[in-house]
Amino acid sequence: MAQANISVTESQFRCPICLDILKDPVSIPCGHTYCMACINNYWDQTESGQFSCPQCRETFSPRPVLRRNTVLAEVVDKLKMSEIVTSPELYLVGVGEVPCDFCPTESKLRAVKSCLVCLASFCELHVAPHREVGTLRRHKLVAAVECLAERLCAQHRLGLEPAGSGSEAEAAVEWSGDCLLCEADQEEVHSVDAQRTRRQ
Repeated sequence: MAQANISVTESQFRCPICLDILKDPVSIPCGHTYCMACINNYWDQTESGQFSCPQCRETFSPRPVLRRNTVLAEVVDKLKMSEIVTSPELYLVGVGEVPCDFCPTESKLRAVKSCLVCLASFCELHVAPHREVGTLRRHKLVAAVECLAERLCAQHRLGLEPAGSGSEAEAAVEWSGDCLLCEADQEEVHSVDAQRTRRQ
């Protein structure tokens, strides 16, 4: 099959409500496309029982059942990926840059965040689930850190090593810095204390 070279712009894949690139795109009966969350929120605010398109104002009754447009979602994902791949500032620049743990070895992108729960570093594309998925949003993200597991104290490293490997004692001896998880716990304690103080 011959490949077609089609020119598209990012603006064609923006939600008219939130103005961001479409997330979980859905097409409504008039043919206009929105993020599923955006059009649901828009319709949730409707009191008349008639649901309209924010663009053309065509009305629908009853409320249309929305289904994710999987083909459009794939196109949007490929568009996002092509933008990331064509942005040279996102590639590893040199020594000291942290690579994404989830990019293929031959095309590693620069990590922008590290997760203290997953103990992994993520590029802009692969960190997206941590910003969008409810359970992952609770994970603690910090600026990208090289050798994340090595930046933990003996207590926090203990769970990472296989039992009986003997590295527990080594971890206690080798460690000579601040533990990222201990720092995160301290920040949480200070935040809770500050909230309590404000309430009093």
